[in-house]
Amino acid sequence: QVQLVESGGGSVQAGGSLRLSCAVSGSTASFAVMGWYRQAPGKQRELVASVSFGGITNYADSVKGRFTISRDNAKNTAYLQMNSLRPEDTAVYSCNAGRTWSTGPYWGQGTQVTVSS
Repeated sequence: QVQLVESGGGSVQAGGSLRLSCAVSGSTASFAVMGWYRQAPGKQRELVASVSFGGITNYADSVKGRFTISRDNAKNTAYLQMNSLRPEDTAVYSCNAGRTWSTGPYWGQGTQVTVSS
């Protein structure tokens, strides 16, 4: 059974950095696209960033220049480096994986990111 195991969330002050990791377990197959979504209280879930197997990336306008998504295909793991964090980045961040650029069928459990001013 495929599982996405996330780590790296936490609390940080504005301007700080966090790095999220998403490791695929239960499968040796690599997903064509892996991404990170976030959902803040009272708001809809939104795509933060996604990356293809070949390294093509896509970012939400709100995080461009601050966040970097990457993946290590040998480790079947995706990363989200978040710099210059802002209070409005506070949300539950969830890893997603699938075979197209559309939202995939596999989700991680979610990790809380809290940015204080």
